[in-house]
Amino acid sequence: MSLELPPCPTSLKPIQHFLKIAQEHEARDVIVTYWCRLYALQTGLKLSTHQPDETKLLMAIMEWLETAKKENADNDSITNDVAAQAHLENYALKLFLYADKQDRESNFGKNVVKAFYTSGVIYDVLQTFGELTDEATHNRKYAKWKAAYIHNCLKNGEVPIPGPMGSEEGEGEAGGEEGEQPPTEPSPPQQPSPDQPGPSSQPQTPITPPSDSNIPHSTLTADEVLENPDMLPKPPVEEEKNPGGFVPFVPQANTIPLPPEYVPPPVDVQLTPDQMIKAQKYCKYAGSALNFDDVKTAIENLQKALRLLTTGQE
Repeated sequence: MSLELPPCPTSLKPIQHFLKIAQEHEARDVIVTYWCRLYALQTGLKLSTHQPDETKLLMAIMEWLETAKKENADNDSITNDVAAQAHLENYALKLFLYADKQDRESNFGKNVVKAFYTSGVIYDVLQTFGELTDEATHNRKYAKWKAAYIHNCLKNGEVPIPGPMGSEEGEGEAGGEEGEQPPTEPSPPQQPSPDQPGPSSQPQTPITPPSDSNIPHSTLTADEVLENPDMLPKPPVEEEKNPGGFVPFVPQANTIPLPPEYVPPPVDVQLTPDQMIKAQKYCKYAGSALNFDDVKTAIENLQKALRLLTTGQE
């Protein structure tokens, strides 16, 4: 269902990039569109000074959300927060990993900027469901910085530096969050470091944004670019074939680990309501991972759910 929104007034400029991402996904992912517009509405209501142009825009968004929810009543990712969160987390992570891989291989282009930019915005939208995990917070900060950095380098005729800047990679400081640990649900595949090119199976320390003192001087900051989404390149009319030279990874036979042998549950395993909810969440993550053909992540989450249900332990 296409939506023609009234112009966005200056007072509501912070929601403009959420509306932009929503519009770009309208024909291919109504889930992303729905939650981006819902987050834009929630943010806009907090910023609104009750001017007529503000009210006109927010009412148009509100009416679209009500209609979209009725039309997609059978879509769990619209009506169920757990399923929606899993869908958006998987989508944001998929974009982030694609952009990071291209960046580390020095394949810079508009699709890489767009993927980093969109990933950062989707991580913002995930705040609808509560506080972000350390992994999501880290990815959001890095994606926003990389989108602005690569965009400015290309605009100024400079060659971007691939990967994290300087020697900060993996040290958990200088712009990163202290004490950050690799994520557990869902876990992204590890990427090669810029100093050790090779297959994606090589170990790698977490990505850490550089400190301000090591960031090359750019025309715009990440926040300024995100506040002015029209400065970013528009998505291509037709999807690029193998953008940036990217070739999808095709796993070899027998590379996917088999699940461990099933162990019958102990007698009288008593699960708490929180444990039941967590097991359900693992299953939702697995289902969403399969939507992106991520068999490994689906198996890992199903194993976590089975272990919790059969032993009462994580």
